[in-house]
Amino acid sequence: MLVLTRKVNQSIVIGDGIEVVVLEVRGEQVRLGIKAPRDVAVHRKEIFEQINEDESAPSKPDEQP
Repeated sequence: MLVLTRKVNQSIVIGDGIEVVVLEVRGEQVRLGIKAPRDVAVHRKEIFEQINEDESAPSKPDEQP
């Protein structure tokens, strides 16, 4: 894991098209801005895990009356 120290308005670049900017620091919370190409999905980790969990769950057959 790469560990960096950044100040407000400083950023890091990932690959060719993703930039993460520190917008604000309040106590223990950090606000980040993420600039990425439209074809790159950006999610919070808990949402990403939920999406992957939903995709791996077996689908239920449609109920027939």
